[in-house]
Amino acid sequence: MLSGLTGAIIQFIHSAGYVGVFFFMLLNSAMIPIPSEVTMPFAGYLAQTGALTLPLVVLIGALGDLTGALIAYAIGYYLEETVILSLIDKYGKFILLSKHEYLKAVSLYKKYGSGITFFCRLLPGIRSFISVPAGLAQMNIWKFALFTFLGSIVWISILATIGYNLGAHWDTIGPIYHKFQIVIVTVFVLLVAYYIYHKMKKNKEK
Repeated sequence: MLSGLTGAIIQFIHSAGYVGVFFFMLLNSAMIPIPSEVTMPFAGYLAQTGALTLPLVVLIGALGDLTGALIAYAIGYYLEETVILSLIDKYGKFILLSKHEYLKAVSLYKKYGSGITFFCRLLPGIRSFISVPAGLAQMNIWKFALFTFLGSIVWISILATIGYNLGAHWDTIGPIYHKFQIVIVTVFVLLVAYYIYHKMKKNKEK
């Protein structure tokens, strides 16, 4: 199934170009299980061949990511949490979303505040789901859009650049991506630890 999906993504981007990149990143960010780890490296490879340009690939991908995130934000903003949990129970398996993943995203948002929106855009798996808790909390939409766009730019730039440098071997991204995941999670943990330390220090000084 995954190889069939990968093939469909490749064919569509190959024929639709930037529109395909935007479309698949929008779906990914709107919690539809379209892997950005396929979309962006392949788009990066196409940029290396000259069919697309790397800066535009990154920009279009980030705009698609932001648009999808705004859709997910609207779901959280306009629906009650009980309704969202009920929908996850019924349809979560179709978009590979479990209650555990959703509640983890909610917990992160409640614990660390709106700034977590940026860092969660760099976390595989949870990056697509953080928008709903932000909507539930009625986070300022301009701040949400800014943090989301900046986080998306970083994530997409890395994936597209890897695809660009790997060229025709872009689909061997697996081992590199795994190492990248470890680095991202480590940096995330360190930043959160620093944030907690800084907050505790401030509270002691009061």
